[in-house]
This record gives sequence, C-alpha cells and structure tokens, in this order.
Amino acid sequence: MSYLRHVEHQLAEIHAQHRYRVVPSHHPSGIIDFSTNDYLALATDPQVLQALKNATRVGSGGARLLGGASREHSLLEEELAAWLGRERALLFTSGYHAALGVIPALGRCVETIYSDALNHASLIDGVRFSHTPRMVYEHAHVPVADMRNGSVLIVTESIFSMDGDVIDLRAILDDMCDGDVLVVDEAHALGVTGPEGAGLARGLDDPRVVVLGTLSKSFGALGGFVAGPARLIELLINTARTFIFDTAMPPAVALAARVALVRMRQGDDRRARLLENVARLRAGLRSLSLPAIDDPSPVVPVVVGDEERAMHLSAQLLEKKVYAPAVRPPTVPPGSSRLRFSLRSDHTSDQIDLALRTIAQCIVTS
Repeated sequence: MSYLRHVEHQLAEIHAQHRYRVVPSHHPSGIIDFSTNDYLALATDPQVLQALKNATRVGSGGARLLGGASREHSLLEEELAAWLGRERALLFTSGYHAALGVIPALGRCVETIYSDALNHASLIDGVRFSHTPRMVYEHAHVPVADMRNGSVLIVTESIFSMDGDVIDLRAILDDMCDGDVLVVDEAHALGVTGPEGAGLARGLDDPRVVVLGTLSKSFGALGGFVAGPARLIELLINTARTFIFDTAMPPAVALAARVALVRMRQGDDRRARLLENVARLRAGLRSLSLPAIDDPSPVVPVVVGDEERAMHLSAQLLEKKVYAPAVRPPTVPPGSSRLRFSLRSDHTSDQIDLALRTIAQCIVTS
C-alpha cells in the first residue's frame, strides 16, 4: 500500500472526529480580532517597526556558534537577564525550541520530572525528549515533597495558555528541596504582570527557579529564551541541540525585541489598559451567567464543551465581525472545547462591549 493511502486514512479519521484544520490565508478585513497574543500591541508599535526597517540584512546566516553571532543577540540576552533578575539568558529561535533545549538538559540533573497535566505541548515534548522518568500531576496540584521521588524537576506554566489561570509559584518553591529545580514558562505572564511586566517569577530570587519565555507574545516579535544561573546557560550552550544546531534569529528581530523590551518596561499604562479590558470582558461574561475567573490573565476562555458547537459558534461570531477562534482537542482535553479570547491593550471598550453583545446573541440564546 502506498504511504499516501495511509495518509488518506489518517486524514479521514481526523475528518470523522471533526478535528480537521486548515491554515487560513488571511483574516477577513474589518474584524475585531481576539485571536493574537500581542497583549501590549507592540507588534505594530512605531518604534519597534522602525528597528526592523533599519535592518541591513535578513537572515543571520548560521548558528550562533558558527557564523550567526551578532552583538544584538548578546545585548538582548544581557537586557533580558537584568529585567528578569537572573544571572544570564540565552536566546532560541522560538519558545518551543527553548523548552526542547532546557528541559532535557535539566532532566539529566534530577531523578524525576513532574509536569502539570495542562502544560503546553512544547513543555510536554521537552519532558518526553528528556527520557527522564516522569509523572504528570493533576493540574495545579504538585505532589508535596514527601510524596515525590528523589530530586525532581517541576515544569509548569505561570499563566496557563488555555484556561488563563495563575499558579502559586511561591507555594511550589517553598516546598522544594535543595536538589530540586523549577522551570516556569512565563509566556503569557511577561509584559502583563510583575514589576515592569517582568512576570510572576520576578520576585523569586532563587537559583532553583529557571524562567522560560517567548518573544512572540507581549514583545510582538519572534523567538524564545531561557534565563537562570550562569552555569546553566553555559551547559545549554554546550548541550542544547535546539541551540547548537539551529540558525540564529535575524539580528534585526533581536534589535526589535530590544526596543520592545524598553517599551514594555515603560508600559505601565498599556498594562493598566490591558487589565481594564480583561476585567470588563470577564464582568460581562459573568453578567451573562458564563463562568469567568478573576486572575489577571489576558487569556479569557468561554468553554462550550462540544467540538462542533465550538466551531459553529466561532463561525457565527466571525459573521458578525468578532474573531475568537475555537480551540479543540488535542489542544484542550476532550469535552472542554472553547472559544479563546486574547485581550490586548489596544482593544477599546466599545469593541469589548460589541463582543459581549455578540456572545449573548450567539451563545446564550443558542
């Protein structure tokens, strides 16, 4: 049998499960977009855009350890480390690559990895690639130290990407032993919470805490990084395959991210507007008898359960110029399909109110 017959069978199974996906060529014009993670609207900030326009070349030309090194990379790493209160930082071409680099490296330093059940796929894959014995724990319920197996690596997000809930990192750290380590994915917290938007781990001054971040959300750019003790960064430079063998990000992107970081650190007004928008949407959902938590997260889900219904509702909203994508398994657990609203600082009160009216028409009355 041709391999393409196997491909056809797999595609047929995906269709039968109503999970077939198509990459859109573009978004319709004139929509109110609640799909992007550009929380501080820095992807279109004039100063960030100008940094890209000043570029003198496109690609970096090679890996950092070969011909792809640039002063912009090193400067961004220094500035990220200082912002996060860590000794050093190391850039990767995406947050996904950063997770695949740091988790296996740390997995070789412990006896067991403990991973939250709702962790992002990048963290799950990093845990799997480590080949270290692992345990998946119930969401937000890390087994207490007395119940764990030897030295452990705990892997968690700080703000979870689908539910938008916030984890108590201090409680996890207080229950860790000397040989333990905590990897915190701050993808949805950076720029949004903490002093100067430095995230929920900023106040945890402990070498056992390693920060994993991305430049593709609040920074409005592209790339990822790991920040932590200098010795760990040295280990990653020498062992992380997603750093050693990957072409470095374009220096112009690193420069744009540096400008975005300056804007972010000075962006208390943007954060205030973002959190006002979050509160407005959550309060509106509660007024419609829809559940909405109070955590300071820009991710606001509307869980509807059934996959087909989630797709239908998303299409209904889009017809009314409100784009909130449907999220289905395997991204979320079966039975928890949802519409996912990502709030930005440049959303207006009128846009949020329109979204709420549209939700009332399409969801509450359906």
